[in-house]
Amino acid sequence: MNFQQLRSVREALRRNFNLTEVAAVLHTSQPGVSRQIRELEEELGLEIFIRAGKRLTGLTPAGQRVLPWVEKLLLDAENLRSASLDFLEGEAGTLSIAATHSQARYALPTAVHDFRARFPKVQLQLHQGSPAQIAQWLLDGTADIGIASHALAEEPELVALPCYRWSHSLIVPPGHALLDGAVTLERLAEHPVITYDTGYTGRGSIDDAFKRAGLNPRVVMTAMDADVIKTYVELGMGVGIIAAIAFDEERDTHLRAVDARNLFAINTTSVGVRRGSLLRSFAYAFVTLFAPHLQREIVEQAQSAPHGVPEAPL
Repeated sequence: MNFQQLRSVREALRRNFNLTEVAAVLHTSQPGVSRQIRELEEELGLEIFIRAGKRLTGLTPAGQRVLPWVEKLLLDAENLRSASLDFLEGEAGTLSIAATHSQARYALPTAVHDFRARFPKVQLQLHQGSPAQIAQWLLDGTADIGIASHALAEEPELVALPCYRWSHSLIVPPGHALLDGAVTLERLAEHPVITYDTGYTGRGSIDDAFKRAGLNPRVVMTAMDADVIKTYVELGMGVGIIAAIAFDEERDTHLRAVDARNLFAINTTSVGVRRGSLLRSFAYAFVTLFAPHLQREIVEQAQSAPHGVPEAPL
């Protein structure tokens, strides 16, 4: 039994039994992956996967029983490596952070700046993507820490620790009709809307609010980035709906913001890490810099708790 065999089994499940994708992830060939899986099955004396010809189509009952141990062995090996690197390299190494565009642009800069000053020997890698992508990057080890407002808490293998709450704002040019009087969903629905792509930055709470009110807004354009949305609002193409944190009065002098917390649900941004994993010491320090209430012991306690146990309070 070796780690390459265990990785082949784990990735086969993660990649929906597509051995071509497994081979690409593990930097080997498809026949090589098949051989590693077969050798492990022969050593254990059981079949882990259901097969249709040469294709894998699912897990056998034995495979369902074995897989948690495969995951545990690989996670323990990764934790052993992290502990060793902490001892050997100290405050040096690489920290990979995955965040949505809004978090990377507006919420992270202060924490990143302070982290770099405190840990100058650590190389930071910043990945930007959707909440679903961030969750996957955490699961496959591409990212050590994920920061997003959705999807992280939905994965049993991840711990999502709440950091802060935020609301949306409406963005309009000076003199816009929505600047006069109370803004309602009905009034907003009379105008073309520019907002986030589905799955990004609270778009779900925006859609839910209109649906509950029985309204069908005219969404004329979507984007992942609030700066892009603001650009097209300036051109007069519609009313922007963005995270309130993304509006800066000093920079966005050609626009006006209207508080929309009474229109859409309040969202929560969370820090996500893998359940059961051991991070480098500087990774725990980064979490605390971003969310001071998330001290290392709180994060470790949440990581060691089984799925379903309430996470740390906001």
